[in-house]
Amino acid sequence: MGEVHNGVGASTLTDAQWIKAKASDALNDCVEVAEVGENVAMRNSRYPDGPALIFTRSELAAFVDGASNGEFAAMTV
Repeated sequence: MGEVHNGVGASTLTDAQWIKAKASDALNDCVEVAEVGENVAMRNSRYPDGPALIFTRSELAAFVDGASNGEFAAMTV
């Protein structure tokens, strides 16, 4: 596996085992995640060869906590 950084091509993360949520719809509108060393990679399942965002586990935990607590409720989804 090459250098791991934000924006790296997801297809270059050859050891990554991508996981898609069961709630994904028929158009694959879902984010996929994979463990990449001590970090977590995310990619758009519609573009599996596109860029991956790389987060530390603590960054991802802070986001999930904020989303669970409604901190991003002002955003239209």
